[in-house]
Amino acid sequence: MMKILFLDQSGKPGGAELCLLDIAKTYRDNCLVGLFADGAFKELLEQQQIPVQVLTNQAIKVSKESSLIQGLSSLSQITPLISKVIKISRNYDLIYANTQKALVVGAIANLFTNRPLIYHLHDILSLDHFSKTNRQLAVTLANRFASLVIANSQATKTAFLEAGGNPEITQVVYNGFTSKNYDIDESKVHQIRQNLEIEQQFVIGHFSRLSPWKGQHILIEALTHCPENVTAILVGDALFGEEDYVQQLHKQVAELGLEKRVKFLGFQADIVPLMKACDLITHTSISPEPFGRVIVEAMLCRKPVIAAKAGGAIELVEHQTTGWLVTPGNSLELAEIINHCRQHPELCQTVAQQAQILASQRFELTKINQQISQLLIGVMSCDEERKRLRKEILTAEQRR
Repeated sequence: MMKILFLDQSGKPGGAELCLLDIAKTYRDNCLVGLFADGAFKELLEQQQIPVQVLTNQAIKVSKESSLIQGLSSLSQITPLISKVIKISRNYDLIYANTQKALVVGAIANLFTNRPLIYHLHDILSLDHFSKTNRQLAVTLANRFASLVIANSQATKTAFLEAGGNPEITQVVYNGFTSKNYDIDESKVHQIRQNLEIEQQFVIGHFSRLSPWKGQHILIEALTHCPENVTAILVGDALFGEEDYVQQLHKQVAELGLEKRVKFLGFQADIVPLMKACDLITHTSISPEPFGRVIVEAMLCRKPVIAAKAGGAIELVEHQTTGWLVTPGNSLELAEIINHCRQHPELCQTVAQQAQILASQRFELTKINQQISQLLIGVMSCDEERKRLRKEILTAEQRR
């Protein structure tokens, strides 16, 4: 089996990291996950017996919004990291960059080691989230150094191509999920509702890091147009210096008098029991979502989903068949569908059941990992053929 060096910039388990975790399980005997930061993600990898190493203890102070000058000033920070990755990558067949900073480091390692580079793109490369400099950098490096770009949705691929990405090296592969992981004992669900004192409530769940573009404030506003027995649980916390937004949410809840109807539960390692305890799951991103793991997870939990109609969410939800789609940022429209779902429980059950069946077929992890495996095998085959041709050319030149 091929040996793979996975690279990821984060020590925190976001959507891209959870996707990587599922892919790396397949290669745990022949891979290393190199992280650019320590944290809970390392612990998750270790729990799955996946080899992992934190490659640097110095934070890379560049964000998606950084300018060219800020990016150049960070080069001195990452030079030792790049040297380490170059050395390690010589022991592997492929370099698999799972984030943008990992792409930068992986591209330079590719230049020095000639190991094929894979870039797994988990972001919509739009100016809403990336500076013009960072977007151009990602596209340029991917086009020049990557043998394959894996986009996590059609929306992600489209944005990459519109930014100048090479369509010939770009393939769409959705995130994969293990359906059986979403089956739990109903007595545990009852206990959760009891502990949270929501037994008599119609409970809406929101599962995401707390960030302005994730739109928790839209759900809070929508609650003001719903009956008193409608309660929301917000599962997640700030990840990337967005603590100010968390304070804004608490302030919004207080000003609207919703203290008894909004519960902040913070980061939870296992969200399935909490999803099962909800009557409805909402996804309220105000900018296009690259994929939307929480949407599929809600479906697999057999819970009705309301999602923002943009980005990858449109590819996951068929309106009124496997869920509902609403205009991003429209709290009134969101409230209308919440109330509709509350008033029609049998319809919700039918929609949720249909969504579960389709999601378990479409996003089954084994099938998704097979797609990725075939793509990686193709990259390796092309690399071996390229090396063979180069050897023949060198041999022919030497004979002259």
